[in-house]
Amino acid sequence: MPTMKAAVVRAKHGPFSLEDVELEEPRDNEVLVRITGVGLCHTDLAVRDQHMPVPLPAVLGHEGAGIVERVGRHVTGFVPGDPVVMSYASCGTCPNCQRGLNAYCPEIFPRNLSGGRLDGSSPHRDARGERIHGCFCAQSSFAEYALAPEDSLVKLPRDVPVHLMGPLGCSMQTGAGAILNALRPEPGSSLVIFGLGSVGLSALMAARVAGCAPLIAVDLLESRLALARELGATHCLSAREGDVVERVRALTGGEGTQYSLDCTGAPGVVRQAVESLRLTGVCGIIGLMPMGTEFTLDMNTVLHGRTLRGIVEGDSVPRRFIPRLVELWREGRFPLERLIQTWPLSRIDEAARASARGEVLKAVLMPGA
Repeated sequence: MPTMKAAVVRAKHGPFSLEDVELEEPRDNEVLVRITGVGLCHTDLAVRDQHMPVPLPAVLGHEGAGIVERVGRHVTGFVPGDPVVMSYASCGTCPNCQRGLNAYCPEIFPRNLSGGRLDGSSPHRDARGERIHGCFCAQSSFAEYALAPEDSLVKLPRDVPVHLMGPLGCSMQTGAGAILNALRPEPGSSLVIFGLGSVGLSALMAARVAGCAPLIAVDLLESRLALARELGATHCLSAREGDVVERVRALTGGEGTQYSLDCTGAPGVVRQAVESLRLTGVCGIIGLMPMGTEFTLDMNTVLHGRTLRGIVEGDSVPRRFIPRLVELWREGRFPLERLIQTWPLSRIDEAARASARGEVLKAVLMPGA
């Protein structure tokens, strides 16, 4: 087993400890990727704090991008030197996967959140030879190298800044896909987005591509509202001021919006997102909260033709959708670099604290920087 540096979480609420970790050679269907950049996502912090039951100690990280180093003997789609972005794994054969609903595969949990491969093994060991849980979202990319199943990789053009592309594998495809794949608003449709982190702002950029108008953005932080204006929001509302639902209705002739999207996961905000809809409107919810979190709605709000639906990974099939986002980036219509700040992997705890304080939209960690 080769040895590498990796950020390990050993206890609930614990720090990310940069350690020497042994990583297995790729198995037949696996690819070894040298990580050039990996996004820090709210889900990583939720697992660190054990809001999601992924076993510890573990190497987390699930927005990795880098260069293929070695491939397993049955891998046919990649060769050493290929730039890739890493995303989640699904079985590819169940009815949902066959319909392009891979994010709702029955094997999503064991393939991504069990702490190991389907056979129960983990490719990681610490310096004492003890197991460290890995295969987090089919990659565990808070490290110099990551192993991933071939089917979870997406090849990138060779002329893109690979180290910035990792967030396309989760947060950015989640936000953009929520609009372009899940809600699919018609041009001229009204939309309100609650929560302007990297997911919400990715959704906003996609909504501008879709031609939504009015395009309303809601957040607590003025800095994020200012960026939303620059990225195409027609109206920006501070959640600190007045009744947000009434203000959304006032901007839409009293009716409410045709679509709404909650990117916060906060139960009270989910209710606002539903109540901001006009009759027959559709609300999507993305935000992740601890297991067991509940929210309430007035049944009559939904009874009158409104729809509420959950969205995972933006209903995205990564190999189809990520190349689309790369092309939108090339055209200047999805300027993902506006959301990113780079950090050395060694400063991951500092990046996590800055993210939690809302000072950073999307931290991208760079091993060796």
